[in-house]
Amino acid sequence: MTDVTLAPALAEIRDDFLGLEQPDRLQLLLEFSNELPELPERYRDHPDLFERVVECQSPVFIFVEVDEHDVVHLFATAPRESPTTRGFASILAQGLAGLTAAEVLAVPDDYPQMLGLTQAVSPLRIRGMSALLGRTKRQVREKIAAA
Repeated sequence: MTDVTLAPALAEIRDDFLGLEQPDRLQLLLEFSNELPELPERYRDHPDLFERVVECQSPVFIFVEVDEHDVVHLFATAPRESPTTRGFASILAQGLAGLTAAEVLAVPDDYPQMLGLTQAVSPLRIRGMSALLGRTKRQVREKIAAA
């Protein structure tokens, strides 16, 4: 996989993880969990818009918006007591921020494995992050088709 197909923010996040030893990678994941962006006020009272990512062990909900400039916005909720899952949601929310729909759809499906966390977290948790990315892409495709 080359950086040509990986958006700069996602490449930087990947490089940050790979530049650390395993225990420090978990610490970075915990830091990301504390940085999950808050929901905009317009969505706080509309849980009906959010899709549950059932592959995640913890209750994670996402909603994707594609604006008039074709820029994708990923909104996610995850409980604070589930820092791994919350960290994964935060990585995607931050890493995809500002990307166009085409750029989001071009993110490699194996991006979660690129972070070097496969020895630090369970395969089930990696599968959950892969599902977060997959559902995000599906919602982007649906928004494009509906426009």
